[in-house]
Amino acid sequence: MSDLQTLLVLYGAWLVFFNVLLEQAGLPIPAYPLLVVAGALAAQGELSWPLVMAGTVVACLIADSGWYFAGQRYGARLLSTVCRISLSQDSCIRQTQSRYLQVGPRLLLVAKFLPGAGALTTVMAGLTRAPYRVFAGYEIAGTLIWGGSAVLVGAAFHPLVADILEAIDRYGHMGILFLGTLLALYIAYRLFQRWRIVRYLRTVPRLPVDELVSWERAGRRHVVLDVRPRPDDPLPGAIPVDVHARIADLDLGPPDTDIVIYCACPNEISAALLATRLRAAGYANTWALLGGHDAWRSYRETPESPLASPATEQP
Repeated sequence: MSDLQTLLVLYGAWLVFFNVLLEQAGLPIPAYPLLVVAGALAAQGELSWPLVMAGTVVACLIADSGWYFAGQRYGARLLSTVCRISLSQDSCIRQTQSRYLQVGPRLLLVAKFLPGAGALTTVMAGLTRAPYRVFAGYEIAGTLIWGGSAVLVGAAFHPLVADILEAIDRYGHMGILFLGTLLALYIAYRLFQRWRIVRYLRTVPRLPVDELVSWERAGRRHVVLDVRPRPDDPLPGAIPVDVHARIADLDLGPPDTDIVIYCACPNEISAALLATRLRAAGYANTWALLGGHDAWRSYRETPESPLASPATEQP
């Protein structure tokens, strides 16, 4: 037995526990590969698969319960923060909200297989005040499906996994360097994807909130579109639309209409996606609202803002 395999046999369950805990807490440290290795060792009788699955479930429940209670306390602003630091595309807020609002806590059954959706789904469960027992039930079931699939893959291909472990151990530091390089390439690829999309959509002009307010006060005619999946607390006169709606189905008026689109995504990704389509369809006077709904809400709550309510104005 190789030294690396001996280490995994002795401490495999603990390594799985901490790997899963860190990944579910939000760090870009994939746990699925280690679960596959654990499945291979379990198939060889060198590791207890019930112990591995127990560690996986406990780790996920600890990390995701933290996201759940944080979602209850901090709500939609936490969604924006999670997506801002995520390696996934910034549109993950809209996609995850849409999926969750369609199926509810049942999304937890498959959320761990969806890039960028794990933490966001548990935050949504807290935000929508799903009962904790319901959340915990679907969370445990989803973890068993996710972790169990990795263990089964490892068990099915355990001879191949054993050869890979032996090769890594044979080349010592080179093997560790190889694994580290793979992880670095994975993170770099995800960051490149995010940068490429953000850069492309930066070609869409942004309109600051104070300029939009000046339009309204001056009586300038314009259309405001809300592309959030859950359009609560909308801007005055905003029209809720699906970001993927057919342009022909939108009643926007003539092509020279001024159109402002907002969302709840960092970098205004969802708003910029629809704005790109509208500009390609001939609506040249289309903007994404800079900072989205959060910027408008912050502007409204500023005491000196013309939108401030009497309760927030300075005496």
